[in-house]
Amino acid sequence: MADRSEAGRAIAGRLGVILESDVVHSFRRSAVTVAATILFFVILCAAACAPWIVPQDPFDLSQLNLLDSHAPPAWMQGGDSRFLLGTDDQGRDVLSSILYGSRISLAVGILSVALAAALGVVLGLIAGYAGGAIDSAIMRIADVQLTFPAILLALLIDGTVRAIVGDQRSGQQIFWVLVLSIGLSFWVQYARTVRSSTLVEKNKDYVLAARVIGISPAFILFRHILPNVMGPVLVIATINLAFAIVLEATLSFLGVGLPPTQPSLGTLIRIGNNFLFSGEWWITLFPSIVLVALVLAVNVVGDWLRDALNPKLR
Repeated sequence: MADRSEAGRAIAGRLGVILESDVVHSFRRSAVTVAATILFFVILCAAACAPWIVPQDPFDLSQLNLLDSHAPPAWMQGGDSRFLLGTDDQGRDVLSSILYGSRISLAVGILSVALAAALGVVLGLIAGYAGGAIDSAIMRIADVQLTFPAILLALLIDGTVRAIVGDQRSGQQIFWVLVLSIGLSFWVQYARTVRSSTLVEKNKDYVLAARVIGISPAFILFRHILPNVMGPVLVIATINLAFAIVLEATLSFLGVGLPPTQPSLGTLIRIGNNFLFSGEWWITLFPSIVLVALVLAVNVVGDWLRDALNPKLR
């Protein structure tokens, strides 16, 4: 019992230090950042709980009825109370499609950012610590990739996969191709940032001391240097999450993303765009609003995090 109470006091002490830190204080003072964070978590929780809160599973064809297609929002003339935001051309409830589509957009964004961060951090650590030919090779590859816009590189990877696998791809395969395409488009920023930080950290006393006592380079990199270079990585990851969501929506809008049977927010906007001039504006407007709100919330949090972790602004 004594051990448990001591552990509880230790946890409470650490929590108190965190709550009293400058970063948390800066977060509390920024009403815009608090509102953006709440908005992001509302969308995230709604998307995660979509199977339990929406009236219809838009991926289940047995629940769709073409007779319900093109219904306006419930408050408009001709609207159906079952479909609050109306339906699309396949009879899918727009609200249900938005929440399920948000799950896909968020999943693609988070996984692609995780892939880019993991790849970029590892390569940046190796380049900064090893130096010499290894550093030059990694940085020259990064320089070459910087000449290609992210969307062009994503289209190139998607086209390569199409040429190898063919057009008969499942929705799951397309999902992972999107994650790979977007992830490989963003790793350079992490690599260059981590390399610069590693060049500074590797000459500090704690790294030199670790070398003297014979600790392996891998342990030094991931146990000692990595925690000290994670601040900029978190900022880049937050901002890149918004870029990744927009890039996935752009690819889906161009028709190289997920199929209409498993729509993301970009696919929903593309589908609704076909009916925009016929007066069925709700099919594209509501997914667009959710996409803008999601990206704006992530960008606001990313901008705050960049300022909060910048020692020059403290």
